[in-house]
Amino acid sequence: MTLDRTLAITTRIILQMIRDHRSMILIFLAPTVVMCLVGFTFSDQEDTLNRLAPGLIAAFTLIFTFMLTGVSFLGERAHGTLDRLLITPVGRGDILVGYLLGFAPFAIAQATVVLLVTVFGLQVHYQGELWQAAILLLVLIVVAVNLGIFISTFARSEFQVIQFIPLILAPQIFLSGIMLPTDQLPSYFQVIAKILPLRYAVDGLQKIMLEGQSLGDVATELTILGGIALALLMLAGYTVRYQR
Repeated sequence: MTLDRTLAITTRIILQMIRDHRSMILIFLAPTVVMCLVGFTFSDQEDTLNRLAPGLIAAFTLIFTFMLTGVSFLGERAHGTLDRLLITPVGRGDILVGYLLGFAPFAIAQATVVLLVTVFGLQVHYQGELWQAAILLLVLIVVAVNLGIFISTFARSEFQVIQFIPLILAPQIFLSGIMLPTDQLPSYFQVIAKILPLRYAVDGLQKIMLEGQSLGDVATELTILGGIALALLMLAGYTVRYQR
């Protein structure tokens, strides 16, 4: 893997996304609208919204990032860009890290909108430092980008990418502790929850935003999320190998 090749891929992805003005508008508009709808839904239930906010922030960050990455990476394959890269001397590490860094700024922008609209727009009460919550979301974004790349290698159309949402994301939303603490789930669901990245993001954000804990207190969650991100990157590298 070489820095020049990785940055070349990253730069191309960023410029390509910026030129798509409609997508750029949606990147900021979609999370704003969704979080405003959440606020209207819980307008008379302030305590409930405060309790659910960390989980909702994590869940929507994962959903938006997965959709952005999955559809965009599929477009790279559909247009033959990935095939052309695979027959060049560019390594798979360059490709995967280049795409990760290329999609990351836009995923970060969406996560920032989700966080700021929730905290300041919906006036959710929180205890910890927002910058520490943002660091945890950044790790979750890396997980979600790698997950989107990995899953998109199995899809042949944008419709199929969307169909993966109920299979990949819905179980995480229901089993990650957003609505019901994981220790109150049936024992077999608790086992499944232990391998879901959203569970650790929700746990970490709840500790920071609801209990006022610091990054040091959520080191376990950060470490597990980092490990999942690395595992997904390696899996994506394995599956990309057969996209030629």
